[in-house]
Amino acid sequence: MAIKNIVAVLFMLPAFAIAADDEIATDRPDFVESSNVVGKGRFQIETSFAVDRNKADGIKDKAYSTPTLLRYGVGEDWEVRLETDGRIRATSTDLASGARATDSGYGDVSLGVKWHVADENGASPSMGVLAHVDLDTGSAPFRAQGNGGSLRLAAEWEFADDWSLGVMPGLAWLPNDNGDRHTTGIFGIVVGKGWTERLRTFVEYSDEKIARARDGGTISTLDVGAAYLLSKTVQIDTALSRGLNSRTPDWSWTVGLSMKF
Repeated sequence: MAIKNIVAVLFMLPAFAIAADDEIATDRPDFVESSNVVGKGRFQIETSFAVDRNKADGIKDKAYSTPTLLRYGVGEDWEVRLETDGRIRATSTDLASGARATDSGYGDVSLGVKWHVADENGASPSMGVLAHVDLDTGSAPFRAQGNGGSLRLAAEWEFADDWSLGVMPGLAWLPNDNGDRHTTGIFGIVVGKGWTERLRTFVEYSDEKIARARDGGTISTLDVGAAYLLSKTVQIDTALSRGLNSRTPDWSWTVGLSMKF
């Protein structure tokens, strides 16, 4: 009976969302965040399923997760945010022996705010500032060894023929295996194209982490993806990422659903 009720609610949610007036603007599926906020009194959920695959030194790693972002507008230019990788299942297989190890649990939670600083004006971009605190709240296999945080600036330009450009520099403070924090860089640049009022695609270069080798090294990807509006306030999307160095998973794929209320 409970399962039937959950299914019924899931089918009803898009209908509620369609009643809203303003169009959804999401922070996914690309790495570069949107400069926009959801609006005062509005709630937005951006959830997804993701797969990471990597093979190195005779070991094949695969991880499944459910990244989710919750956003609530506390003002016309401010929102509060809760983000997590959700449920995670990771497997590691020794290709020589066939031995496999599996870990399951939940990812850490990140709490944050976004401030929409300015609208686009001529050559000046639309800008937003994001600040997050990362809490070591996850299950033991996936929990960071201490709290961290990040500060990012998202800047966006719109051009003729529905082309767009976004950049996102930032800094992060991350704990190492001993719990000592170190500073890393963040950077992303994305080029987008709107093909119809509902469909857009993008190509992106992203550095989730720019760090020295002793701090885990740099994590870089080349990403391609697309988003499609089912309505003004309901979006489905997908993205494929190729790791650009040995510290980054070889391939990552995600598919997501976002709704605004």
